[in-house]
Amino acid sequence: MTDHATHTVLIASYLEPEHVERIRQVDPRIDVLYEPDLLRPPRYAADHTGVAAHRTPEQEARWQGLLARADILFDFDQTHREDLPDLAPKVKWIQATSAGIGQFVSRMGYAARMQSTVFTTASGVHAQPLAEFCIMAMLMFNKGLQRMIRDQARKHWERYAGTDLFGRTLGIVGVGRIGAEVARLARPFGMTILGVKRHVDGVDPVSLHLDELHPMGALHAVLPRAEYLVLIAPHTGETEKLIGTKELGLLPDRAILINIARGAMVDEPALVDALQSGRLGGAALDVFAEEPLPQDSPLWNMPNVLVSPHSGSTSDRENGKLTDLFCENLRRFLAGEPLRNVLDTEKLY
Repeated sequence: MTDHATHTVLIASYLEPEHVERIRQVDPRIDVLYEPDLLRPPRYAADHTGVAAHRTPEQEARWQGLLARADILFDFDQTHREDLPDLAPKVKWIQATSAGIGQFVSRMGYAARMQSTVFTTASGVHAQPLAEFCIMAMLMFNKGLQRMIRDQARKHWERYAGTDLFGRTLGIVGVGRIGAEVARLARPFGMTILGVKRHVDGVDPVSLHLDELHPMGALHAVLPRAEYLVLIAPHTGETEKLIGTKELGLLPDRAILINIARGAMVDEPALVDALQSGRLGGAALDVFAEEPLPQDSPLWNMPNVLVSPHSGSTSDRENGKLTDLFCENLRRFLAGEPLRNVLDTEKLY
Protein backbone atom coordinates (compact mmCIF):
# COMPACT_ATOMS: atom_id res chain seq x y z
CA MET A 1 0.00 0.00 0.00
CA THR A 2 1.56 3.32 -1.09
CA ASP A 3 1.55 6.59 0.84
CA HIS A 4 -0.66 8.10 -1.87
CA ALA A 5 -3.37 5.44 -1.67
CA THR A 6 -6.84 6.78 -0.86
CA HIS A 7 -9.50 4.71 0.82
CA THR A 8 -13.16 5.56 1.04
CA VAL A 9 -14.92 4.81 4.32
CA LEU A 10 -18.72 4.77 4.32
CA ILE A 11 -20.43 4.99 7.71
CA ALA A 12 -23.57 2.87 7.30
CA SER A 13 -25.32 3.46 10.63
CA TYR A 14 -25.88 6.54 12.77
CA LEU A 15 -22.81 7.82 14.58
CA GLU A 16 -22.47 11.00 16.60
CA PRO A 17 -20.63 13.81 14.73
CA GLU A 18 -17.74 13.87 17.23
CA HIS A 19 -17.02 10.21 16.51
CA VAL A 20 -17.23 10.76 12.76
CA GLU A 21 -14.65 13.52 13.16
CA ARG A 22 -12.37 11.20 15.13
CA ILE A 23 -12.44 8.76 12.21
CA ARG A 24 -11.64 11.56 9.76
CA GLN A 25 -8.61 12.51 11.84
CA VAL A 26 -7.05 9.03 11.66
CA ASP A 27 -5.18 9.60 8.41
CA PRO A 28 -5.32 12.02 5.46
CA ARG A 29 -5.38 9.06 3.09
CA ILE A 30 -8.99 8.22 3.94
CA ASP A 31 -12.13 9.87 2.61
CA VAL A 32 -14.99 9.48 5.11
CA LEU A 33 -18.54 9.51 3.74
CA TYR A 34 -21.27 10.20 6.28
CA GLU A 35 -24.76 11.33 5.31
CA PRO A 36 -27.07 10.82 8.31
CA ASP A 37 -30.15 11.96 6.38
CA LEU A 38 -29.79 8.77 4.31
CA LEU A 39 -29.56 6.48 7.37
CA ARG A 40 -32.20 4.95 9.59
CA PRO A 41 -32.77 7.23 12.61
CA PRO A 42 -31.67 5.60 15.89
CA ARG A 43 -34.36 4.62 18.42
CA TYR A 44 -32.00 4.95 21.37
CA ALA A 45 -28.33 5.67 22.07
CA ALA A 46 -26.02 3.42 20.04
CA ASP A 47 -28.87 1.89 18.02
CA HIS A 48 -27.29 0.47 14.86
CA THR A 49 -30.48 -0.89 13.29
CA GLY A 50 -32.64 2.19 13.51
CA VAL A 51 -36.21 2.89 12.46
CA ALA A 52 -37.16 1.89 8.94
CA ALA A 53 -37.34 5.14 6.97
CA HIS A 54 -38.36 5.84 3.39
CA ARG A 55 -35.83 7.27 0.96
CA THR A 56 -36.93 9.27 -2.04
CA PRO A 57 -35.71 7.94 -5.39
CA GLU A 58 -33.10 10.69 -5.40
CA GLN A 59 -31.90 9.76 -1.90
CA GLU A 60 -31.76 6.07 -2.79
CA ALA A 61 -29.71 6.82 -5.90
CA ARG A 62 -27.34 8.91 -3.78
CA TRP A 63 -26.98 6.13 -1.20
CA GLN A 64 -26.28 3.49 -3.83
CA GLY A 65 -23.67 5.81 -5.32
CA LEU A 66 -21.94 5.97 -1.92
CA LEU A 67 -22.01 2.18 -1.60
CA ALA A 68 -20.43 1.84 -5.04
CA ARG A 69 -17.55 4.14 -4.00
CA ALA A 70 -16.79 2.57 -0.63
CA ASP A 71 -13.95 0.14 0.00
CA ILE A 72 -14.42 0.17 3.80
CA LEU A 73 -17.75 0.02 5.62
CA PHE A 74 -18.39 1.00 9.22
CA ASP A 75 -21.28 -1.39 9.95
CA PHE A 76 -23.44 -3.47 7.64
CA ASP A 77 -26.02 -1.64 5.56
CA GLN A 78 -29.38 -2.55 7.10
CA THR A 79 -31.23 -1.27 4.03
CA HIS A 80 -29.44 -3.52 1.53
CA ARG A 81 -28.63 -6.73 3.36
CA GLU A 82 -29.50 -9.07 0.49
CA ASP A 83 -27.85 -7.16 -2.35
CA LEU A 84 -24.93 -5.58 -0.49
CA PRO A 85 -22.33 -7.66 -2.40
CA ASP A 86 -23.73 -6.33 -5.69
CA LEU A 87 -24.06 -2.69 -4.63
CA ALA A 88 -20.70 -2.47 -2.83
CA PRO A 89 -18.33 -4.45 -5.07
CA LYS A 90 -15.19 -2.57 -3.97
CA VAL A 91 -15.52 -3.26 -0.25
CA LYS A 92 -12.39 -4.86 1.18
CA TRP A 93 -13.33 -4.66 4.86
CA ILE A 94 -16.50 -4.33 6.96
CA GLN A 95 -16.25 -3.39 10.64
CA ALA A 96 -19.35 -4.67 12.42
CA THR A 97 -20.92 -3.02 15.44
CA SER A 98 -21.85 -6.38 16.97
CA ALA A 99 -19.72 -9.26 18.23
CA GLY A 100 -22.03 -12.09 17.15
CA ILE A 101 -22.11 -11.61 13.37
CA GLY A 102 -21.11 -15.14 12.33
CA GLN A 103 -24.60 -16.51 11.74
CA PHE A 104 -25.67 -13.34 9.92
CA VAL A 105 -22.67 -13.43 7.57
CA SER A 106 -23.35 -17.12 6.93
CA ARG A 107 -27.08 -16.60 6.36
CA MET A 108 -26.46 -13.77 3.89
CA GLY A 109 -23.84 -15.82 2.04
CA TYR A 110 -21.35 -12.95 2.32
CA ALA A 111 -18.31 -15.20 2.70
CA ALA A 112 -18.95 -16.73 -0.72
CA ARG A 113 -20.28 -13.59 -2.38
CA MET A 114 -17.64 -11.21 -0.96
CA GLN A 115 -14.55 -13.38 -1.07
CA SER A 116 -12.15 -10.42 -1.04
CA THR A 117 -13.81 -8.84 1.99
CA VAL A 118 -12.58 -9.12 5.58
CA PHE A 119 -15.20 -8.94 8.33
CA THR A 120 -14.22 -7.72 11.79
CA THR A 121 -16.44 -8.00 14.85
CA ALA A 122 -17.00 -5.69 17.81
CA SER A 123 -15.74 -8.35 20.22
CA GLY A 124 -14.81 -6.82 23.56
CA VAL A 125 -16.84 -3.63 23.19
CA HIS A 126 -19.83 -5.07 25.04
CA ALA A 127 -17.94 -7.10 27.64
CA GLN A 128 -18.43 -4.84 30.64
CA PRO A 129 -22.15 -4.03 30.07
CA LEU A 130 -22.94 -7.73 29.65
CA ALA A 131 -20.85 -8.73 32.66
CA GLU A 132 -22.64 -6.10 34.75
CA PHE A 133 -25.96 -7.56 33.53
CA CYS A 134 -24.91 -10.97 34.85
CA ILE A 135 -23.91 -9.58 38.26
CA MET A 136 -27.19 -7.66 38.41
CA ALA A 137 -29.16 -10.83 37.66
CA MET A 138 -27.41 -12.89 40.34
CA LEU A 139 -27.93 -10.17 42.95
CA MET A 140 -31.53 -9.68 41.86
CA PHE A 141 -32.41 -13.30 42.49
CA ASN A 142 -30.36 -13.55 45.68
CA LYS A 143 -31.80 -10.40 47.25
CA GLY A 144 -35.40 -10.95 46.15
CA LEU A 145 -35.64 -7.78 44.05
CA GLN A 146 -38.72 -8.94 42.16
CA ARG A 147 -40.46 -9.75 45.45
CA MET A 148 -39.57 -6.30 46.84
CA ILE A 149 -41.01 -4.59 43.77
CA ARG A 150 -44.23 -6.63 43.97
CA ASP A 151 -44.63 -6.01 47.71
CA GLN A 152 -43.92 -2.29 47.35
CA ALA A 153 -46.54 -1.97 44.61
CA ARG A 154 -49.20 -3.36 46.97
CA LYS A 155 -47.80 -1.70 50.11
CA HIS A 156 -47.23 -5.08 51.71
CA TRP A 157 -44.68 -5.41 54.54
CA GLU A 158 -43.36 -8.92 55.15
CA ARG A 159 -39.81 -9.73 56.16
CA TYR A 160 -37.96 -12.57 54.45
CA ALA A 161 -34.45 -14.01 54.08
CA GLY A 162 -32.41 -13.60 50.93
CA THR A 163 -29.00 -15.12 50.37
CA ASP A 164 -25.50 -14.09 49.33
CA LEU A 165 -22.92 -14.93 46.67
CA PHE A 166 -19.94 -15.71 48.91
CA GLY A 167 -18.81 -19.32 48.45
CA ARG A 168 -21.29 -19.98 45.66
CA THR A 169 -20.19 -21.59 42.39
CA LEU A 170 -20.50 -19.81 39.07
CA GLY A 171 -20.17 -21.69 35.78
CA ILE A 172 -19.40 -19.75 32.61
CA VAL A 173 -19.86 -21.48 29.24
CA GLY A 174 -17.75 -19.59 26.72
CA VAL A 175 -14.84 -17.76 28.32
CA GLY A 176 -13.86 -15.20 25.73
CA ARG A 177 -13.60 -11.51 26.51
CA ILE A 178 -17.12 -11.29 27.90
CA GLY A 179 -16.86 -14.50 29.92
CA ALA A 180 -13.56 -13.36 31.40
CA GLU A 181 -15.11 -10.02 32.36
CA VAL A 182 -18.02 -11.82 34.05
CA ALA A 183 -15.46 -13.82 36.04
CA ARG A 184 -13.48 -10.68 36.93
CA LEU A 185 -16.54 -8.90 38.31
CA ALA A 186 -17.73 -12.00 40.18
CA ARG A 187 -14.40 -12.62 41.91
CA PRO A 188 -14.72 -9.89 44.59
CA PHE A 189 -17.94 -11.56 45.77
CA GLY A 190 -15.93 -14.59 46.85
CA MET A 191 -17.40 -16.99 44.31
CA THR A 192 -15.77 -20.15 42.96
CA ILE A 193 -15.64 -19.65 39.19
CA LEU A 194 -15.57 -22.51 36.68
CA GLY A 195 -15.01 -21.86 33.00
CA VAL A 196 -15.89 -24.01 30.00
CA LYS A 197 -14.12 -23.17 26.76
CA ARG A 198 -13.61 -24.81 23.39
CA HIS A 199 -9.82 -24.40 23.35
CA VAL A 200 -8.08 -24.82 26.73
CA ASP A 201 -4.59 -26.10 25.86
CA GLY A 202 -1.96 -23.78 27.27
CA VAL A 203 -4.53 -21.39 28.77
CA ASP A 204 -3.89 -20.37 32.38
CA PRO A 205 -7.26 -20.20 34.23
CA VAL A 206 -5.91 -17.34 36.36
CA SER A 207 -5.47 -15.21 33.22
CA LEU A 208 -9.25 -15.49 32.73
CA HIS A 209 -10.03 -14.85 36.43
CA LEU A 210 -11.11 -18.49 36.84
CA ASP A 211 -10.51 -21.06 39.54
CA GLU A 212 -10.83 -23.89 37.02
CA LEU A 213 -10.97 -24.18 33.23
CA HIS A 214 -12.55 -27.16 31.45
CA PRO A 215 -12.98 -28.16 27.79
CA MET A 216 -16.45 -28.18 26.24
CA GLY A 217 -16.46 -31.97 26.44
CA ALA A 218 -16.45 -31.71 30.24
CA LEU A 219 -19.63 -29.59 30.34
CA HIS A 220 -21.71 -32.35 31.94
CA ALA A 221 -19.16 -32.70 34.74
CA VAL A 222 -19.25 -28.94 35.42
CA LEU A 223 -23.04 -28.46 35.39
CA PRO A 224 -23.79 -30.26 38.71
CA ARG A 225 -21.53 -27.73 40.47
CA ALA A 226 -22.88 -24.59 38.80
CA GLU A 227 -25.32 -22.86 41.13
CA TYR A 228 -25.29 -20.00 38.63
CA LEU A 229 -24.77 -20.73 34.93
CA VAL A 230 -23.86 -18.00 32.45
CA LEU A 231 -24.07 -18.79 28.73
CA ILE A 232 -21.90 -16.62 26.48
CA ALA A 233 -20.50 -19.03 23.85
CA PRO A 234 -20.88 -18.12 20.16
CA HIS A 235 -23.80 -19.61 18.24
CA THR A 236 -22.38 -22.39 16.05
CA GLY A 237 -23.51 -25.84 14.98
CA GLU A 238 -21.82 -27.24 18.08
CA THR A 239 -23.62 -24.93 20.50
CA GLU A 240 -27.10 -25.17 18.95
CA LYS A 241 -29.42 -26.26 21.80
CA LEU A 242 -26.38 -27.00 23.94
CA ILE A 243 -28.56 -26.71 27.04
CA GLY A 244 -31.57 -29.01 26.96
CA THR A 245 -33.59 -31.19 29.32
CA LYS A 246 -30.60 -33.33 30.30
CA GLU A 247 -28.29 -30.39 30.95
CA LEU A 248 -30.92 -28.46 32.94
CA GLY A 249 -31.47 -31.60 35.01
CA LEU A 250 -27.77 -31.78 35.85
CA LEU A 251 -27.74 -28.33 37.43
CA PRO A 252 -28.06 -28.06 41.23
CA ASP A 253 -31.60 -27.73 42.53
CA ARG A 254 -32.86 -24.13 42.25
CA ALA A 255 -29.91 -23.04 40.08
CA ILE A 256 -30.03 -19.73 38.20
CA LEU A 257 -29.53 -19.63 34.41
CA ILE A 258 -28.32 -16.44 32.71
CA ASN A 259 -28.28 -16.42 28.91
CA ILE A 260 -26.45 -13.52 27.22
CA ALA A 261 -25.33 -15.59 24.22
CA ARG A 262 -28.04 -16.52 21.72
CA GLY A 263 -31.48 -18.02 22.28
CA ALA A 264 -30.61 -20.93 20.01
CA MET A 265 -28.19 -22.26 22.63
CA VAL A 266 -31.09 -23.29 24.88
CA ASP A 267 -33.99 -25.67 24.28
CA GLU A 268 -36.63 -23.09 25.23
CA PRO A 269 -39.55 -25.48 25.91
CA ALA A 270 -37.26 -27.52 28.20
CA LEU A 271 -36.27 -24.30 29.97
CA VAL A 272 -39.92 -23.35 30.50
CA ASP A 273 -40.63 -26.80 31.94
CA ALA A 274 -37.69 -26.56 34.35
CA LEU A 275 -38.78 -23.11 35.52
CA GLN A 276 -42.45 -24.02 35.91
CA SER A 277 -41.62 -27.14 37.91
CA GLY A 278 -39.39 -25.18 40.27
CA ARG A 279 -36.43 -27.41 39.40
CA LEU A 280 -34.67 -24.27 38.13
CA GLY A 281 -34.72 -21.38 40.56
CA GLY A 282 -34.80 -18.64 37.96
CA ALA A 283 -33.57 -17.36 34.62
CA ALA A 284 -32.33 -13.99 33.41
CA LEU A 285 -32.70 -14.03 29.64
CA ASP A 286 -31.36 -11.37 27.28
CA VAL A 287 -31.84 -13.56 24.20
CA PHE A 288 -34.59 -15.87 22.96
CA ALA A 289 -35.28 -18.48 20.30
CA GLU A 290 -37.56 -15.98 18.57
CA GLU A 291 -37.10 -12.22 18.87
CA PRO A 292 -39.08 -10.19 19.72
CA LEU A 293 -40.33 -12.70 22.29
CA PRO A 294 -43.85 -13.74 21.17
CA GLN A 295 -46.71 -12.33 23.22
CA ASP A 296 -47.96 -15.83 24.03
CA SER A 297 -44.64 -17.00 25.50
CA PRO A 298 -45.09 -18.18 29.11
CA LEU A 299 -41.74 -16.58 29.94
CA TRP A 300 -43.38 -13.14 30.05
CA ASN A 301 -45.51 -13.94 33.11
CA MET A 302 -43.21 -16.17 35.16
CA PRO A 303 -42.25 -14.63 38.53
CA ASN A 304 -38.82 -16.31 38.44
CA VAL A 305 -37.83 -14.96 35.00
CA LEU A 306 -36.25 -11.67 33.97
CA VAL A 307 -37.02 -10.83 30.33
CA SER A 308 -34.54 -8.40 28.77
CA PRO A 309 -35.21 -7.30 25.14
CA HIS A 310 -31.71 -8.19 23.89
CA SER A 311 -30.44 -5.03 25.55
CA GLY A 312 -28.00 -6.35 28.13
CA SER A 313 -25.06 -5.31 25.97
CA THR A 314 -26.20 -1.80 25.14
CA SER A 315 -24.69 1.32 26.67
CA ASP A 316 -25.11 4.99 25.88
CA ARG A 317 -21.30 5.12 25.63
CA GLU A 318 -21.02 2.23 23.16
CA ASN A 319 -20.36 4.32 20.06
CA GLY A 320 -17.24 5.78 21.66
CA LYS A 321 -15.80 2.31 22.21
CA LEU A 322 -16.78 1.20 18.70
CA THR A 323 -15.03 4.24 17.26
CA ASP A 324 -11.92 3.46 19.32
CA LEU A 325 -11.85 -0.04 17.82
CA PHE A 326 -12.54 1.16 14.29
CA CYS A 327 -9.84 3.83 14.44
CA GLU A 328 -7.31 1.31 15.70
CA ASN A 329 -8.24 -1.09 12.91
CA LEU A 330 -8.08 1.72 10.35
CA ARG A 331 -4.50 2.44 11.38
CA ARG A 332 -3.69 -1.26 11.13
CA PHE A 333 -5.37 -1.49 7.71
CA LEU A 334 -3.40 1.45 6.35
CA ALA A 335 -0.16 0.01 7.75
CA GLY A 336 -0.85 -3.42 6.26
CA GLU A 337 -1.01 -4.98 9.74
CA PRO A 338 -3.43 -7.71 10.90
CA LEU A 339 -6.81 -6.36 11.97
CA ARG A 340 -8.31 -7.00 15.39
CA ASN A 341 -11.36 -9.29 15.73
CA VAL A 342 -11.28 -10.84 12.25
CA LEU A 343 -14.27 -13.18 11.79
CA ASP A 344 -13.45 -16.79 10.91
CA THR A 345 -16.23 -17.41 8.38
CA GLU A 346 -16.02 -21.16 8.88
CA LYS A 347 -16.02 -21.23 12.69
CA LEU A 348 -18.48 -18.27 12.68
CA TYR A 349 -16.67 -16.36 15.43
